[in-house]
Amino acid sequence: MHIDRIWEFLQRLSPLSRSCLLAELERLELCGVDIPGSADIRAKLRAELRKDGPANRESQPSSYFFAAIEPLLNDGAPEHANSGRIPRGSLVPIWEWFTRDLLPTMARDFDAQMRTLISSNRQKELKQAVSVFQTKVVKYLENTLSDPAAAEMARAKLATYTAARSTYGDLVKIMVALRARTAIAKFDQALPEKFARFDEREVAKMTALLDGFGRENAEALPFAIGLIGKRLKTPWRLIQLATAAAPTKNPVDVAATPYAIAVSMVLDRIDDDRAALRIALKNNRVLIARDLLDEIYDTEHALKKRIDQFEQSEWGVRLQASMDAIAALVAAEVSRFPTDVGHVLGSRRLHSHKSLAEKLTHLAGKGRDTVTNGAAYCKRLIYAA
Repeated sequence: MHIDRIWEFLQRLSPLSRSCLLAELERLELCGVDIPGSADIRAKLRAELRKDGPANRESQPSSYFFAAIEPLLNDGAPEHANSGRIPRGSLVPIWEWFTRDLLPTMARDFDAQMRTLISSNRQKELKQAVSVFQTKVVKYLENTLSDPAAAEMARAKLATYTAARSTYGDLVKIMVALRARTAIAKFDQALPEKFARFDEREVAKMTALLDGFGRENAEALPFAIGLIGKRLKTPWRLIQLATAAAPTKNPVDVAATPYAIAVSMVLDRIDDDRAALRIALKNNRVLIARDLLDEIYDTEHALKKRIDQFEQSEWGVRLQASMDAIAALVAAEVSRFPTDVGHVLGSRRLHSHKSLAEKLTHLAGKGRDTVTNGAAYCKRLIYAA
């Protein structure tokens, strides 16, 4: 009955407001905030707002507007301060701000024009209309965000549409991405669909490509690095762009390269996996959780192996905090089962990347256990005789 009353209230909101609410609830879910009853509300909102599937969403004027940055969007948690990723969940509140506060009259004209062009399938005119409106939005954003007072007002307005602290930063990133949209599209097309391998030869080739892109689009360089990361079979290999450009493997030298953000992107991937792990465990998806842990441990090992004294760096501190949180999730899950039953997430094979000293210590312990158990077994035989 309580959910029914909430739903009755939500039905009075505009479709755009309900879409904004859904994006906010999904963001909170990714961040681990558990709101009682929100699962039912999310399900109802998804069923209503997405009942016609992707085709219906793609026919919306906003979808055409944001299509230029689609390759840059990420479905992970939006709280990472990463200039190379734009959380998909930020688009709805930002679009609502565009249409209600930044340039409402132009937005209404654009919406009406687009719906006519979409229904008549006039693709050439449609693309031109989108490009013109994108350019107008970029100019308005540049003027607004360059004025401290206006920028603060924009931040305050965005806060009325979402509680995500990163949304203002995402607005800035969208401005940068739209400004460099032609160069980003050209860079994206120059990349292979997938990297079968990311060896020294490929790293050198991508570095040359990034150098050329960065000369004209320095602000948008993180987006280009992110596009490479999306095509890697093994996500942690993105750090090779940073380590290959550094004179040594020392964290200070790696951090001084133009591609140092690659390390932060890999750490973000661990945090995304942690969020997915929490959801998988909550829904008893143990095999999915196992695969996520496998990737997390592989990434942890690669970071420590390929960057010297990684643990003493700021990156290392962040990694340790993430791994501690992951360990707590795993421990809580494993503790639900009796010790003599065991749990697949407690298997040593998952976290097999140990130092030689750690492995020898483990083997020594196993040896002591074997001797102890063997002695006890012999005693039992003697007493039995």
